[in-house]
Amino acid sequence: MSALLELAGVHTHIGAYHILHGVDFTVPEGEVTVLLGRNGAGKTTTLRTIMGLWQASAGEIRFRGEPVQSKTTPELATMGIAYVPESMGIFSDLTVKENIVLAARGARHAGELDTQRLDWVFGLFPALKKFWLYPAGKLSGGQKQMLAVARAICEPRALILIDEPSKGLAPSIIQNLIGALRELKRQRTTILLVEQNFQMARALGDTVAVMDDGRVVHRGTMAALADDERLQQRLLGLSLGAHA
Repeated sequence: MSALLELAGVHTHIGAYHILHGVDFTVPEGEVTVLLGRNGAGKTTTLRTIMGLWQASAGEIRFRGEPVQSKTTPELATMGIAYVPESMGIFSDLTVKENIVLAARGARHAGELDTQRLDWVFGLFPALKKFWLYPAGKLSGGQKQMLAVARAICEPRALILIDEPSKGLAPSIIQNLIGALRELKRQRTTILLVEQNFQMARALGDTVAVMDDGRVVHRGTMAALADDERLQQRLLGLSLGAHA
């Protein structure tokens, strides 16, 4: 598969702290790449650096072969990259509808939303249709996560960066999210997923990059990592099988 996104020697400093130390990996087009690693390994910093929320201090980030490490977050969004942060980033005082409209680049109001695309989103997340006019802050944690993902997919995107979508969610909601992301994958949407839930990572991932101390220490297929408990223990300090 051709690479949609490539990171080569990426360093990121946040104030006096050197967080990323030459990150290298590729995200094949049309696949799900999972970014794994212990807490503090640099996974979230990597996503935020790709999205232009933090500036790379060295190295190159290429999207469709074009260097983008100097582009702003709005410019990257215009190129078709969406970001679902761990905090979800929804506007609690706005309704579900207003949150979706704000995320849609091609719509100034709800009447301009792509109704066919919106019906597809409602098919993935029926609760959002039910609570369409509710303030987003009154949704449950799982429903807020659904809204966060829905905002990223309310229009077709080339690449979606998703940071720990299953965190704090009930197993039934996690299964719902897995189903939604599988549908995106079926449509050849490229996804870079940071995830600590290894059942979800294994269910969705095609390729994997494992980070430690701001570096990528392993790259390969998700299937190969899932089948190698010794490698899991060495890289992550645990067995994926224990989290099946």
